[in-house]
Amino acid sequence: MSLSGLRLYMRTSQAAARVLCLTNHRWRGRNLLTCCRSMSSPADPPLTIERYSVSRLPFSEVTAEDLGHFQKLIPGRVITDEGELRAHNIDWLKTVRGCGKVLLKPRSTEEVSQILKYCNRRSLAVTPQGGNTGLVGGSVPVFDEILVSTALMDQVISFDNVSGALVCQAGCILESLNQYLGERGYIMPLDLGAKGSCHIGGNLATNAGGLRLLRYGSLRGTVLGLEAVLSDGSVLNCLNSLRKDNTGYDLKQLFIGSEGTLGIITAISILCPHKPSTVNVAFLGCENFNKVLQIFTMCRDELGEILSACEFLDSECMRLVETHLNLTNPLSENAFYVLVETSGSCAKHDEEKLNAFLEKALDLGCVTSGTVATDHGKIASLWSLRERITEALARDGYVYKYDLSMPVEKLYTLVEETKARLGSSAESVVGYGHLGSISPNNKDV
Repeated sequence: MSLSGLRLYMRTSQAAARVLCLTNHRWRGRNLLTCCRSMSSPADPPLTIERYSVSRLPFSEVTAEDLGHFQKLIPGRVITDEGELRAHNIDWLKTVRGCGKVLLKPRSTEEVSQILKYCNRRSLAVTPQGGNTGLVGGSVPVFDEILVSTALMDQVISFDNVSGALVCQAGCILESLNQYLGERGYIMPLDLGAKGSCHIGGNLATNAGGLRLLRYGSLRGTVLGLEAVLSDGSVLNCLNSLRKDNTGYDLKQLFIGSEGTLGIITAISILCPHKPSTVNVAFLGCENFNKVLQIFTMCRDELGEILSACEFLDSECMRLVETHLNLTNPLSENAFYVLVETSGSCAKHDEEKLNAFLEKALDLGCVTSGTVATDHGKIASLWSLRERITEALARDGYVYKYDLSMPVEKLYTLVEETKARLGSSAESVVGYGHLGSISPNNKDV
């Protein structure tokens, strides 16, 4: 049995299995206006401090003297303009809004160290921020915290073409790293829908799972080391680039998933796999969720070592991406859709295994229709149907999203029961995401 990650968030989340989304159009009307009276513009959400009536802890407030000190530390990279700060005070889904009045953009670990050392001495609160692509509001201030952005810390420090060990600063954009590695015959072991904007340091801080987890595992297994600055400005250097290190405590694991509470990750070392020479994607239609589960089981049994992803979405997800993003469904209408990706080093071998899998799925009646893509363009268009669901939901209305940990065979039952309980209170209740994380011996994980 496999499990899908399930955590409760408002609107949406990035974690392992995006199982349930509620889109409520009624929030667009009077109710939304009632709860958003403090908005500075129609596009802004209410201030978090007003929405949740939370109290500020006794931190100091930023003074002109503080700004002068920061200007000396990082000249020209101290942002106080309200217009520029707006995007950094609001999360991607526009559900929460902070009151940060200062944004600092360091370029090095030493500059981060000096900033945090000063803030610690002055008792100034800090919010670290990467690409601000998170879907749970964790990357924006609650009050008037100083924002420390890693946007300018975007340099590759080294890459070992033999071992595949990449060392880079925390502000490197995931897609840029993948392009850098692709030119050298490697890929990042992590892939996300937000790859064009998210920072690798933020990926570590949130322990992002992503679309390649099924093949390459979690970040806890692929990160070799990291460097972080603690709240008092101390630099913790665990930037090991060796795969084997049996000495002492594995301190890097404390920072993976810590979400900025222990310090700011400034650099990482990560083990990157070879870029597969052949990639195939099958997009399949199913009549019910039991058929989806049968396909998932067959994927593991028939595709084995070349299976790199297995994703599902329901018909309502498909309707939303067609309606709001003008994407095209290549199949006839189905209750569910499954995207299966294989990647390997031998085109003939992979094609034979994929064909055998598809024939078996058809013979057993698990699939009603399907299409296979081998060229990059068609593969990208099929993946967009899955990767851009969150974007389509955000355009459809006010979204709540729940990320769950539960046996995969019970996954869609939750969606069905939620539909029944909410009735007409929600315009849409949809299910989509990864079909679990599988251990090598297929036991519980």
